Amino acid sequence: MRHIPVLLNEIIESLQIKSGMNVVDCTLGDGGHAQAILEKIGPKGKLLGIDADAESILRAKRFLYNFGDRVIYARENFLNLKSIIEKNNFFPVNAILMDLGWSMPQFMERERGFSFEKDEPLDMRYDIASGQKTAKDILNQYDKEELANIFKIYGEEKLYMEIASAVVEFRKDKLMERTGELTEVILSVYRKKLRTDKEVPWIGGIHPATKVFQALRIAVNSELETLRQALPQAVESLAPGGRLAVISFHSLEDRIVKQYFRSINGRQSNGVEFRIINKKPIIAGEEELAINFSARSAKLRVIEKI
Repeated sequence: MRHIPVLLNEIIESLQIKSGMNVVDCTLGDGGHAQAILEKIGPKGKLLGIDADAESILRAKRFLYNFGDRVIYARENFLNLKSIIEKNNFFPVNAILMDLGWSMPQFMERERGFSFEKDEPLDMRYDIASGQKTAKDILNQYDKEELANIFKIYGEEKLYMEIASAVVEFRKDKLMERTGELTEVILSVYRKKLRTDKEVPWIGGIHPATKVFQALRIAVNSELETLRQALPQAVESLAPGGRLAVISFHSLEDRIVKQYFRSINGRQSNGVEFRIINKKPIIAGEEELAINFSARSAKLRVIEKI
């Protein structure tokens, strides 16, 4: 299965992709956006594809094989965006894309515990060689207040304290090691809240475990801090006339992007000015939503370096 890139046409249009450009894809994934971009920037334009996941790099190489040396691969975290660009002597940078979503193969095929739909080890690391804490480590080592804060801040989960308490209660008997165990703990909290012993209905169109899994994934991979640090590097690395496009999938990410773009919009320094291209985020149209359900929460924001 190959991940379907979201807002593909909107990205091509918003970044003004054309022949001869140098483009950085900060989150290469399966190379869906990259493939469309490479087709537009040919025959001489190049793409620097960055991804921290070794498996994603391997998959992308397979999908982008026909583009040969017009693709430069960097198995790194885009937290280090500026140094990655400098190390690969990738200048000038005419456009940068950050797609903050996670591809379906990463969720469903890697067995790292990203999804509550399968019973897998609680890992959730994007880069398994990073040495960072896993979801299992967090769930079994953090105290109730720390867990509650993660569920509340990163997941915006309303039952954050009840779920944190239930996790702490569970681990009195054994370590929490699998996604199925965490999912059942979350569902048990919702059953108690709804005063039912039946199957818990989806809340607001999403599974009750969605927000906690999101929160853990963000915590494990320091996603929000990575975004905060990468945005200034991106705008600094752009050549004059270059554009940065960011696709976010939940309110926490979108808020960071919106606030940062607003903070530099119209700002002039050493002859450089930044201009927000779209004051409101670009979202998927009905045609795309009909074939790609994951696009429903995607928001695209674009800024230009003048």
